[in-house]
Amino acid sequence: MKDFHADIEAAVETLRRGGVVVYPTDTVWGIGCDATAAAAVARIYAIKQRDDSKALLTLMTPEMLDIYLPDLPETCREEMLGSERPTTVICPSARGVAPNLLAEDGSLGVRLTGEEFSQTLCRRLGKPIVSTSVNISGQPAPAVFAEINPSLLAEADYVAFCRRDDETRTAPSRIVRFDSSGNKTIIRP
Repeated sequence: MKDFHADIEAAVETLRRGGVVVYPTDTVWGIGCDATAAAAVARIYAIKQRDDSKALLTLMTPEMLDIYLPDLPETCREEMLGSERPTTVICPSARGVAPNLLAEDGSLGVRLTGEEFSQTLCRRLGKPIVSTSVNISGQPAPAVFAEINPSLLAEADYVAFCRRDDETRTAPSRIVRFDSSGNKTIIRP
């Protein structure tokens, strides 16, 4: 078993090479890549057998908001920074991420992660990370590592060791959408 820092460094190196990683998040186990790398994003869609018209979300740190979401309405920023539980915020626009990551309307789903591994991974990479559940599109999301389909693990370039034995089950994030005027719509409470 790798120690935490070695695990992070191996995952970061994989992401920098355009690879795909499987890693723990603040909700379910995720599969992801550098959110600025279009080819890696395309691989995620292929691995999940997901229609690329269904946008993927990204994990960010608060320091990244002004870089990738420069036109973020203040109400949206407040929701992201003030939420006590994992919340995915669909922001009206973004820049600097892979074009195939954006929804047809140009919006981007973003979650600020407070979970140690995924937050450290984001910070060490210095870029947003795609985060979507490690499952074939339409199948149940794996709450714990043991539930991940082994064929999906084989598709990844790196699988994190951290939290593999953690049996804690968490709920999926709540989802809210903001328009460019800052008006909020709750999609999943």
